[in-house]
Amino acid sequence: MLEVIFYRDGRDRIAEVSARGHADFDEYGQDVVCAAVSAVLQAARLGLETYAGVELQALQKPGQLRLQWPERQRDLESLRAILATAELAVERIAGRFPEHVRLQRRPLRRGLGGKASGRVTSLADRRRQHDV
Repeated sequence: MLEVIFYRDGRDRIAEVSARGHADFDEYGQDVVCAAVSAVLQAARLGLETYAGVELQALQKPGQLRLQWPERQRDLESLRAILATAELAVERIAGRFPEHVRLQRRPLRRGLGGKASGRVTSLADRRRQHDV
């Protein structure tokens, strides 16, 4: 099961997105459900970093993605539009494939800021690490 969670802060703004697991709709490399959700979330990440200029922190490894951004940027119209679109797209996919994708909406947990499971880095940091 692929679980996607949109966390909201006390003002009902999306404050974090987390995805974990695999859809298991088909064999690895053929799983169109997993690919669809991944494409939506990767497009949201690119839009937030490239278009909206959000100071995004990301943890990404096989079967896991977590995106976070500063509280001061949560009211940006571009951020809100990108995230609302991503949430709606994942909601539609989960509605069509409920045995494979679960969408949840939860209140924001306290004490995040990259201290959970693993190091959180920006896309720019990751690019610099791979520059030759």
